[in-house]
Formats: sequence, structure tokens, C-alpha cells
Amino acid sequence: MAKKKGGGGGGANWMDTYGDMVTLLLCFFVLLYSMSTISEEKFKAIVQSFNPNAVQTETDPKGDDGPFADPDVGNENPGMNEQQEDIDDMMEELMAALEAYTKQEGIESAVSVSQDGGEIYLKLSDRAMFDGNSDVLRPEAREMLVEICGMLDSAKGAIDQIRVEGHTAQQYDNQPNETPGDRRLASSRATEVTIFIQDNSTIHPARICSVGWGQWHAISDNQGEAGKAPNRRVELVISARDLESEELGESLSKFVTDGNTSTPANETGAPSPASSAEP
Repeated sequence: MAKKKGGGGGGANWMDTYGDMVTLLLCFFVLLYSMSTISEEKFKAIVQSFNPNAVQTETDPKGDDGPFADPDVGNENPGMNEQQEDIDDMMEELMAALEAYTKQEGIESAVSVSQDGGEIYLKLSDRAMFDGNSDVLRPEAREMLVEICGMLDSAKGAIDQIRVEGHTAQQYDNQPNETPGDRRLASSRATEVTIFIQDNSTIHPARICSVGWGQWHAISDNQGEAGKAPNRRVELVISARDLESEELGESLSKFVTDGNTSTPANETGAPSPASSAEP
């Protein structure tokens, strides 16, 4: 009589149980890790035990350590110990340097400097910067901006933002300027100054922006040439870094808007004729 063949299938079924056990162990250790805390000092000790020559490198404190990270943030600020007093002192020195420059060059009528809290306001007359209805920088304006860029560089560790604002004057007493021309001229002039500062200073481009306000942030009444001239300007608003706040608030109270005319129609009720941003 033939013998029966012994043994059936399923000889490797133990592998299923073993695999389940390993998976459960892995999940267990992952849960333990997720509930644990990592000691920075112990981690450094472990790294140095593998590589005694390892050197600690500081990265951008905001985590933006990519190719376009701002080198002026955190420990990279030149000569800064991250003290608010140092920032305030640098801004005071910048203010004094700008005032001394305007007096030395005798350009007080074309350039004015003022300070309000953590912001410096540098007003540049359009006649010192551009020809009428033009957004092309005049040669003398370029020379002046080169000097200003040098002063900005010396205080870049304290500067949070440079906002370049373009302003125009209302041409006629009883009607606003034509919107497209007014906005485009103001924006183009602000953009030209912004581009020049970016290309001729070491201020990080992320800290420089431009805005075109047109006629709507007037500082004079637009009555006659004497009332229009102050409104035609490019203004640099230089904000100081605030270590207690990542973003500085902006107040519109510093603008005088009483001289603006917002009536969209003339005395007959008909739509106002188009007007340019400048006479």
C-alpha cells in the first residue's frame, strides 16, 4: 500500500503574524516619538559625536531660508544686537544725515525731511525729480538718489520697509483729474524711484514697495500754483523695525485731504471733461 504524502500547505503563515507584530511595534514607537520632546542641547551633542567638526549655522528666523530669503533679518543685521535702542539710534542717525544733506546741498525747497514715531518721511518735489507729465528721472534727480541710497544703506539694519509713494496735484479747482492719467503718472513715478533704489542700494528688494496715490493724499489745497506745487511729489516713507511687532500699523491721519475735490460732475450736472494730472 502506498504511503500518504505528509504535510499540507500554509507552511509560511507565521510570516503574516510576524509582519503584523512588526507593524504594531512601529506604530507604537511613532506614537511615543510624537508625544516626546527633543532637547536641542542633546541633539547637538549627538550630531557632534558623529561629526566633531560640525559647525552650527543660523538660518532665517522666519523659516524663509530659500534662495530669496531676506539677509537683513535676524542675526544677519550688520552691527545689530537686536536691541530696540540700537534700531532707534540708527533711525535718528539716518534722520540727521538726511537733514544735513539737504542743508549742505541747499535743496531744502525741493527736499524735506520729517519724522513721526518710527517713520521718516522724505518728500521729493516733482520739479526736482521729473519734467512735467513725465516719469523719466532727471539727471540731477539720479545724482541725489545715489546719495540717499548711501544713507539708506548705512541704516539698513534698522529699516523695516521703504514705501515709495507717488502723488499728483488736482489741475482744476472744481473737478478731479482724469482717473487713468492721474493714477498712471503717480504710479509710474513711484515705480521709477523704487527701481532706482533697488538697483543702487543694498536694501533687500522685499523691503521696498511703491504705490501711486494720485491726487488723493494732498497736503495742500490745490488752489493756484502755490497750492498745487506741494502736492506734486514723490514721498519715501521709511519705517523702523519694531522688535515687538512684525508689522507696523499705518495711520492715514498724517495726510491732509481737505484740498481734494471729489465732485464727479460740473455745475451743470454733466460729466466733467477729462483733465491731466498736471497743468
